[in-house]
Amino acid sequence: MIYHIVTTQPDIYKSFLETGLIARGIDRKIIDIKVHNLHDYAFDAHHSVDDTPAGGGAGMVLKVDVMANALTQVKSSPSRQGESEAEKLKVKSKTILLTPQGKNFDQNKAKELAKLDEIILIAGRFEGYDERIRDLVDEEISIGDFVLTSGDIPAQIIIDATSRMICGFIEKNESTIEESFSYCPLSTSPYPLLEYPQYTRPVDFEGKKIPEVLLSGNHGEIAKWRHDQALKRTHLRRPDLIC
Repeated sequence: MIYHIVTTQPDIYKSFLETGLIARGIDRKIIDIKVHNLHDYAFDAHHSVDDTPAGGGAGMVLKVDVMANALTQVKSSPSRQGESEAEKLKVKSKTILLTPQGKNFDQNKAKELAKLDEIILIAGRFEGYDERIRDLVDEEISIGDFVLTSGDIPAQIIIDATSRMICGFIEKNESTIEESFSYCPLSTSPYPLLEYPQYTRPVDFEGKKIPEVLLSGNHGEIAKWRHDQALKRTHLRRPDLIC
């Protein structure tokens, strides 16, 4: 998977790219993340990427001509050079605008995006986007019903959630199966469940003990207990997930 990020703040990704599973995924060539500075695609000497809103108002708006130039060049970047037109058509790619006006991102969307070969994420800033930028993208995504100072944190969230769905990114694939917002293998419910409670040593911590069933060695009973707990937790904590 190749991720392209179009941003006005490329330095914000330094730690993200050099830490933990993301860094290991890059090192093992399971994922590749390319950060593109939007200012590099501006047309004037000041590298301007924004302007005042037409009709007046507060804030600054990202320019459509600069964004169009950036996307054109990103799509013809060295990672795509040398491919025939037929090969380029076979690449499963999406250009995604990160905006609070987009559809909410969830686990199912992460799984869907993980099937792609390439994702271009537009991480905006300032007051917003020139409306015509929406015509340049395939999809608009939001990470929640709140407003941030930029789309850079949402971009990192989407990369993190999507990458862990890619085969080989996490060594133990079962870790991505029985977790929150995934479908429980034992469940006949049509909705995803929150993960069941987890425990580890010590067995007794200040009078709070690990449930005996988890120490029984009976894998059938353990699986049933986990399924029941996942159902109870979902009903209690996230009834909105239940259709």
